[in-house]
Amino acid sequence: MNDSSWGTPQTGYWGPPSDHAPGRAAAPAGHAYDAHNAPQTRPMPIVPDVPEHGGNQDADRGTALLSGPLFRDEPTRARPLPGEVPQNPEPMPDAPQPAPAPQKKTAGRDLGAAIGVGIGLGAVIVASLFVVKAVFVGVVALAVVVGLWELTSRLQERKGIKAPLVPLALGGAAMVAAGYAWETEGAWIAMALTTLAVLVWRMTASPENYLRDVTAGVFAAFYVPFLATFVAMMLTADDGAWRVLTFLLLTVVSDTGAYAVGWRFGTHKLAPRISPGKTREGLLGAVAFAMVAGALCMQFLIDDGVWWQGLLLGLAVAASATLGDLGESMIKRDLGIKDMGTLLPGHGGIMDRLDSLLPTAPVVWLLLVLFVGSG
Repeated sequence: MNDSSWGTPQTGYWGPPSDHAPGRAAAPAGHAYDAHNAPQTRPMPIVPDVPEHGGNQDADRGTALLSGPLFRDEPTRARPLPGEVPQNPEPMPDAPQPAPAPQKKTAGRDLGAAIGVGIGLGAVIVASLFVVKAVFVGVVALAVVVGLWELTSRLQERKGIKAPLVPLALGGAAMVAAGYAWETEGAWIAMALTTLAVLVWRMTASPENYLRDVTAGVFAAFYVPFLATFVAMMLTADDGAWRVLTFLLLTVVSDTGAYAVGWRFGTHKLAPRISPGKTREGLLGAVAFAMVAGALCMQFLIDDGVWWQGLLLGLAVAASATLGDLGESMIKRDLGIKDMGTLLPGHGGIMDRLDSLLPTAPVVWLLLVLFVGSG
């Protein structure tokens, strides 16, 4: 029962007793309480007399249950009668718990697998690039076909969009080969024929959602194989292998700089609604790393290249790679997925590696043509 129903509880102990101490609370009156015989250390709880002739024992029991706290931080509570086991014993204080260990930042992926896969892919690309150029063109065409398969599969699974894969895969591989053989003219002709093939192929199915499906197909043809064609066109120059290597190095260095600086110092979000992990500090890291790498590549790898041209090239690569990454992040958010595929452990799918490479390819091709020509 709450003490408030019995009146104001007695005042607790505040120090050594003094008969003349100012502000000392008067001892409460009780049946068995004698102020002159009370101990001078602290006030005793009220203990009622046992009635001689019966009396109201319930009332006496209630009086016995009423007692104030002995110390100020002790809560007012009912005390058990002598010999009575308390129903709710006072809990023991909790033992001190060790402080939780601070959590470390993680990359969110298996870095060991990502590094191993990256080294393996790099070895295949470099070997094919400097041994037989046609083999490298085949590697690019294979990457395009797999990327188209991932993109069209996710579109159908998440949105019900049926972009025709067969004409896209055949036209995409032909587009890369035509770009290598006939450069820009071949790329544009192959793009036009692929678009026409998508329109015709989709006519074999129901007319429902025809416009939606062919629009997605044309977008896929432009986004994956057409942009990849500029990598094949870089290869046609006399120093084509070094141009492609410069393109790959600058893109990878830009991504690495963005990750390293953003992971260590990133606090200001770059585009939180699109990609919450990207920061402005990471973008500055991408620009700095890419500009330094661009200056070195233009000075030592590209024929007739000058270091200051590499600074501009690196700046452009950092911008295009970041925009490409954000662009695919926008697509994946719209589809409600984290990765386009699971083919590459630690990376996701092929499209998750092509996101920054595809939009960067035409930028590097154009700047190299402007700086040192197409030969």
